[in-house]
This record gives sequence, structure tokens and C-alpha cells, in this order.
Amino acid sequence: MMVRNFSDFVAALLQAGFSMGGGNSEGVFAVIPWSWYELPPYPTPVCWHTGDPETDPWEWRLRVLEERDDIAYAKLFFGKSGYITREWYPYFLAVRRGGRSLSEEYYEGNVSRYAKRIYDVIAAHEALPVHEIKRAAGFTREDGSAFDRGLIELQRKMYVTMCGSQRKLSKTGEEYGWPSTAFCTIEKFFGKEIMEEAGEIDAREAVDVITRQVYRLNPSANPRKVQRFIRG
Repeated sequence: MMVRNFSDFVAALLQAGFSMGGGNSEGVFAVIPWSWYELPPYPTPVCWHTGDPETDPWEWRLRVLEERDDIAYAKLFFGKSGYITREWYPYFLAVRRGGRSLSEEYYEGNVSRYAKRIYDVIAAHEALPVHEIKRAAGFTREDGSAFDRGLIELQRKMYVTMCGSQRKLSKTGEEYGWPSTAFCTIEKFFGKEIMEEAGEIDAREAVDVITRQVYRLNPSANPRKVQRFIRG
């Protein structure tokens, strides 16, 4: 369906179930198939980085988190941003986590120590902005790239997700500066029942279900890219 505003975008996303976030650069699927530097394939007022909450896709990533409880947004695909709806989230969880905890994956060497440090801090709170996560987890300016890699790893493996934004607080409790992205665990975002639902889905079945949906949305998608899209 043509997307001309935020409502169109939400309707199309709920129908599709998932989408790349910043254009279809990997050739799999995106509700908004063009990036900020590309022209849309049809006449539309939608345009990147205008600041208009109705027609700017850059604004929509936070709007879905602030206004809805059935859409997740994070660095989910190819290390890039993307959306997954509540309906489809258990299928991706079944593939990427397989019912395993982060501690189990860490002790088997499947999660980095940087990701583990970040996760432990986020899991101890309802939600934390990036600047607070860095401070609480003991990351310095020199650790910036390690922090970024660890945080993307946790999003890709679906242990944490974006849940809004927060500004820094002064000693007097006043907000200042630019908003900072906030993160929480998947269980706090969707509720613990999301893990129970994922646990009832066989991982191989989940791959098949998602694959069929991808090809309904984009029959010409590259098979190898599709598998990377699904498995993170």
C-alpha cells in the first residue's frame, strides 16, 4: 500500500509484520523502500529529516515506541534498524534465542563480554538511556566502539530493544541536552509471555514461516540475504 503519512505506515507495517527501517538497502523488504537520499517510487509527501511527525520516517521510529505497544524498533537486521510487530516477534525470538538465556549463551562463548556488561545494567532497570548505560557499565570514551558493538549485538540477538528516549538530568533534576535513546529488555518491553509464546515455536518452523512471508512481500528477494535477515 502507498504510504503518505504515519497512519499509512503503521497500517502497512502491521500488515507486513516486519520491515527494514531506513530503506530497502539489503533488497529484502521495507515498508518505506527508499532512503533519505533517494526519490520515492510514487508521488508522496513522505520525506526524510524534515521534522514533520506525520510525514518524516525518521520521526516515526520514536512515535511507534511512544504511541503503540505492538511494534518494536531496534538494530534488528544486518546491524541496521528495523521494525517487528508483536504478532511476528515470537517467530524471530524462536530463531535467534531458541529459549536460551543470555547467561547460558555467554558462558558458552556466544555473547561477548561487552554485551554481557551492558545487558546486566539494562536488565537491572525498567529502562535506561544510553548515557546512563555507559556510566553504569563502566565504559569510557575510549571504549566507545566496544560499547556500540555490544549494544548492537544485544539488539540483533533480541535481548534488548529500544523503548523511547530520555534526556540527561542536572543535579537539580532539570532535563538538558539532546534526547538519548533508551533501552530495556525484551521481557520488559512486551512482557514475559512473549518468551512463553516463542518457546512453543520450533525454530525451523519459524524460519519457514518468516521466509514465506518475506517472499509474499518481495518475491525477488535474494535467498542468502533472506536467511541473514531472519537469523540476524
